[in-house]
Amino acid sequence: MKYSATTFCSLLLACASLASCSNNPYASTNRSHKKQVKELAKQLRTLPATIPGEEQLQQGDYWVGTTNLGLRRPNLVIIHHTAQHSTEQTLDTFTKPQTQVSSHYVIGRDGKVYHMLNDNLRAWHAGNGRWGNDTDINSSSIGIELDNNGAEPFSDAQVNSLLQVLALLKETHRIPTANFIGHADIAPTRKSDPNRNFPWKKLAAKGYGLWYDEGVVEKYLLPAAPIALLDSTGAETGEIIQPQDSVSTIPLYFNPREALRIIGYDTSDMPAAIRAFKLHFIQEEVNEVLTEKDKIILYNLYQKYL
Repeated sequence: MKYSATTFCSLLLACASLASCSNNPYASTNRSHKKQVKELAKQLRTLPATIPGEEQLQQGDYWVGTTNLGLRRPNLVIIHHTAQHSTEQTLDTFTKPQTQVSSHYVIGRDGKVYHMLNDNLRAWHAGNGRWGNDTDINSSSIGIELDNNGAEPFSDAQVNSLLQVLALLKETHRIPTANFIGHADIAPTRKSDPNRNFPWKKLAAKGYGLWYDEGVVEKYLLPAAPIALLDSTGAETGEIIQPQDSVSTIPLYFNPREALRIIGYDTSDMPAAIRAFKLHFIQEEVNEVLTEKDKIILYNLYQKYL
């Protein structure tokens, strides 16, 4: 039997598609994904979509569609650890409807990136949380899950891939530098990810998230120089005063609760907010107590957010 060139090409494409599906263990869930996206697209094509009760409104003489529109733009990137034991386990979790959880990206320990959802669609990764005045984090953010059991370090391959993803997201969606944060930052009473091994400082050096000025902090911690007492003629008396304060001091008006709120933390549970802050910026002795050094770091960061 002879085939035309067009028919032969079609057969080749069909065979390639079948081979691809047979090699992909998520072929069936991918079909479900496409079906749901198609349904969402159908809703968007309704001009305009009618909301319940709208038929009772006094309608205009004709429908007018605006020419100024676009997709909603994400403004936050939330980084998680999976608290599971393999990338495959997480992919399985995110493809089961009954789990009701998902993320835009999953990055394996080996650095492989799985882009599971269009950035402009809403993933179910953040849950209840708050950052500043934003209380619907899922609607305004991109979620990135890092394959990590919750206690281990993050591999170089994984972090390097993460940095590549963040670079693309920052350029594509114009994410502000300060808006690359962790799950614990937006849900301090519930979450502790990514864990204290996460390299926030390295990310900040690349422009993804803020970090404190270590030189300035060290200056605050330096003891002030001794002061020689002078007599009425201006000559030294030989007496020395050892100041109790450091070279620089935090202003008396500084309020840690207000500083944490300005940064973005929900301070309704202050101990939880402090713990989340320390998990991100201190990463040692992660507890509910602000030491003098912690306060200096917080003050330095607070000034950056003003």
